Amino acid sequence: MAKTIRLSISFITKVLLIFLFNVVEVVFSEIEDEPTRDLYIIEGKVFLPDSYISNNWQSLTRVLVNGGDYLGYLKEDGSFVITGVPYGSYVVEVSNPDFAYEPVRVEINSKGKFRARRVNYVQTSQVLQVPYPLKLRPIMRHRYFQVREQWRVTDFLFNPMVLMMVLPLLLIMVLPKMMNDPETRKEMEQINNFTHDMPEMSEVLTSFFAGGEKQKGSGGSNARAIKTGKKRQ
Repeated sequence: MAKTIRLSISFITKVLLIFLFNVVEVVFSEIEDEPTRDLYIIEGKVFLPDSYISNNWQSLTRVLVNGGDYLGYLKEDGSFVITGVPYGSYVVEVSNPDFAYEPVRVEINSKGKFRARRVNYVQTSQVLQVPYPLKLRPIMRHRYFQVREQWRVTDFLFNPMVLMMVLPLLLIMVLPKMMNDPETRKEMEQINNFTHDMPEMSEVLTSFFAGGEKQKGSGGSNARAIKTGKKRQ
């Protein structure tokens, strides 16, 4: 009885060992058959304006690849290196609390060649290359608060109410001086004579409509005379 139990246990262990050996062999064969994917690095340098002085700007600045899939930190001189990046197309952005940077698209082909260009979300087909390794410079300073409007003299002068008050006064002061000038006086007299010779619009309209009514009236009387002549015949 004991011998049969031992034989059954040894048989089960052999079967388990053979099964585990087969599983391990299959796993290693899949790992060997899987193609190895090369990894690359994205490098560059981040600059700040010369007038800006800060001791901890490197610690506050991050370099984000595709919104944070890969992260890079700055060295003391502002350079960065992002490792473990497979070939593909990536958008590199700089996150800084004080300044905004223009994003750059870095494309890595399967042969390990790099190409950097500006990101254009409107015209995606337009390619404007930038040098690689990257040199990222700020384009503007972040504005977290709206600038308070200040009072200016021009706002007061160009106010419609002020213009309505000032323009008549200027006309009163300038027109008499202009009328004293003989040349301007002649020009004004010529304009008055020209307008005086022209007929008024009201007279033109009344004559036009009155003439039409007369023509209608004369046409109606002629038709009546023709009808009466026919009847007499």
